[in-house]
Amino acid sequence: MFATCADPKALEGLAWLMCYLTSGKNLLFYASFGTVLLLLLITAPLALMMGFGGALAARSRIAPLRWLGRGYALIVRGVPDIVFFLFVPIAVDQGIEWLRAKALCDPSVPIRQGNEFLVCAAAKMPLSTAPQWIHQVYGFGLAAAAFAVVFGAFAANVLLGAMQAVPRAQLETAEAYGMSDRQVTRRILIPQMWSYAVPGLSNLWMVLIKATPLLFLLGVEDIVYWARDLGGSKTSAFAYPHGDWRLYYFLVVLCFYLGMTWLSERVIRRLAGRLSRGQATLAGEAQRRAVPA
Repeated sequence: MFATCADPKALEGLAWLMCYLTSGKNLLFYASFGTVLLLLLITAPLALMMGFGGALAARSRIAPLRWLGRGYALIVRGVPDIVFFLFVPIAVDQGIEWLRAKALCDPSVPIRQGNEFLVCAAAKMPLSTAPQWIHQVYGFGLAAAAFAVVFGAFAANVLLGAMQAVPRAQLETAEAYGMSDRQVTRRILIPQMWSYAVPGLSNLWMVLIKATPLLFLLGVEDIVYWARDLGGSKTSAFAYPHGDWRLYYFLVVLCFYLGMTWLSERVIRRLAGRLSRGQATLAGEAQRRAVPA
């Protein structure tokens, strides 16, 4: 990175370490922390929206919607997460390529050839001529979709339980005042349910943070990938030879996740307190009693 780093073999001590820490691969390691944060920022709202839709569908009076909502949560929660993390990207990728093949490829050539799924070059996603960053963004998008599908099912179960925890008397009172089912859901049920949902959603958020190393299994170069790659022993064939430094790199990863957990707990505690204010829950009652008369 610096002019003094042009010849690493001529460096020693602190100068060697500074040049090593600012080398290209280490910069990619630092950037991978942003990859993890970006995944969380994208996946958390997507999973919450999918969970919210699944919970509303599970409460629907329309039987097919109710079966769909409950089936989504049941199937995803009943299958090991790693299966869906590997299945969803493949299914989405092949689905996109199948649609493109129908429009761009020769229809006389079958897509399924035995156990092989083969499409013409024009239907490949992304195209072989696409820049490398397109391939990276596409792979990241598939990974985010897998995370959203899996954690959306858990969020649906949490939100459904929170909706069922809202006192029925409040909903019946709203109905007695002439509110429609949609108005009761929008004005009474949804605002009230969040105080019940926060504990479950907070646990789900923590699990989501801990699950981000699975990006490594999905082919995304995350912090675990670079910690393993950079921490391994490097011989004199490399620009910066060193011994087994995996302990130090994974210690950095450990501190990052502990920091994320600590910060999340503080934010969730403040959010739970805010949502419980004025609510007819144990937390809301404790807040009321804490205020001096």
